[in-house]
Amino acid sequence: MQKALFLDRDGIINIDYGYVSKIEKFTFNEGIFDLLRFFIKEGYLLFIVTNQSGIGRGYYSEEDFNTLTKWMLDALKKEDIHIASIQHCSHAPEENCYCRKPNRGMIEAILSEQTLDLKESWMIGDKQSDIDLAHNATIAHTISIGERKIHGSEFSFASILECYHYFKKNRNKIKTS
Repeated sequence: MQKALFLDRDGIINIDYGYVSKIEKFTFNEGIFDLLRFFIKEGYLLFIVTNQSGIGRGYYSEEDFNTLTKWMLDALKKEDIHIASIQHCSHAPEENCYCRKPNRGMIEAILSEQTLDLKESWMIGDKQSDIDLAHNATIAHTISIGERKIHGSEFSFASILECYHYFKKNRNKIKTS
């Protein structure tokens, strides 16, 4: 079965300025291209799972999200990075939907189309809900990014760049089998 790397978007792929919905407000995190290419080289498929409550709250539209997503995917493609699938939850938190992290709906949507080995897979996030999603969906390995304390994370780094440098030097740490 295929191993996967699941990624949050805002705070992981890009700098989280809060409700990022426009191309001109989207800045890739330093080191993200290198980190993603590293995981690809190690045999991982890449997936983005992202809460986008700004849609449900009326801050931006589904069309805004889709336009930015297409631009982001094109920019990643230019860096030889392919994202297998992007799942997003557009609901506001008070809607208590099944797709909103930490619920497992986005992972189940991916698993309905892909055969993945979650015991050999990783989740990278910057919020407790990202790491909780990994646990709820039985994704075995977790990485948290940022200064906030996130419980239950296997690895924790201040930045994406620090994460990349660590795994580049310690390649055996992502070898799970």
